[in-house]
Amino acid sequence: MTSSAKNNNFSDKNILLSHGDGGIKTGELINNLIIKYFGNKILNRLEDSAIINDFHNEKIAYTTDSFVVKPVFFPGGNIGKLCICGTINDLAAAGATPVALSMGLIIEEGFEVKYLEKILESAGEVLKETKTAIITGDTKVVEKNGMDKIFINTSGIGYVKGNTDITPLNIKPGDKIIINGSIAEHGLAVLSSRPEFNFKTNIISDCAPLSSLVNEMIGSSDKVHALRDATRGGIATILIEMSEKSKTRIAIYEDRIPVKKEVRALCEFLGLDPLYIANEGKMVAFVDPADTNKVLDAMKKNKYGKDSCIIGEVTENSTESAVFYNTKIGTKRILDKLYSEQLPRIC
Repeated sequence: MTSSAKNNNFSDKNILLSHGDGGIKTGELINNLIIKYFGNKILNRLEDSAIINDFHNEKIAYTTDSFVVKPVFFPGGNIGKLCICGTINDLAAAGATPVALSMGLIIEEGFEVKYLEKILESAGEVLKETKTAIITGDTKVVEKNGMDKIFINTSGIGYVKGNTDITPLNIKPGDKIIINGSIAEHGLAVLSSRPEFNFKTNIISDCAPLSSLVNEMIGSSDKVHALRDATRGGIATILIEMSEKSKTRIAIYEDRIPVKKEVRALCEFLGLDPLYIANEGKMVAFVDPADTNKVLDAMKKNKYGKDSCIIGEVTENSTESAVFYNTKIGTKRILDKLYSEQLPRIC
């Protein structure tokens, strides 16, 4: 649950797809309905995982997410792999080491067992890799045509070691912005799997669990100030949110942002902006400049961080937060949140 849009009321009479895509409408729903009834000092921070400081003398992180990706199988993964990676990565973005997860399955009547087994097997492989476990769960089946095949909810809990304090509130001018590889592959991989998409690509989702990468990052330096996995809304949306929460201005550079040729070509053909397309294996980090090279070196030693690079920096404190995109031809534009997601139901 992440958003920072502020409005005085919630005027929509019906829930729209755009209320769940991480953009402006999601912010209206969260701030004017959910916070209205559930608001508290932890929830109101609207970060990927909630940090509970006083839990039997331990600091823990807790997160929950629901997955409704369409289709449920896509190049590079499926809804099973996706739900575990997504929850693991939300915990990692808080600097937490994942320990245990829950899983809730909502399945449409008639869904073939062989496909359910593939989904569960894929999820199990990620659990094994990350040394985590599903310790509780629930299963519901709804009537045929009552939903779209299968939806999954996962929650996760993890421990935050020592004095680790990773939050957008720690971002400061001078911080370098690092990403662990190329962007926009997950959203396009899902799009290319949909029946209405009438040509094939070789684009594969970047879906991956990043807890080992983050552990190595924060093990190399205590100056990793903030982390965020760039899922719905892509890196543009999460950078805007980080700018708003930290009350800073950010500059990023087109020629530093890694985008694979096939991804760029497909985005140009479809009229999509790769900055706003979802990723499921990319972590954006804000790091003190004194330790940037140290953190980069640690990231590049991890299999999920071999292509890590610096894409920008925090330029100044400002109550008028903004993210400036500097193009290859020397122009500059301010990135804005999209009113509605370019690609709905990609996670």
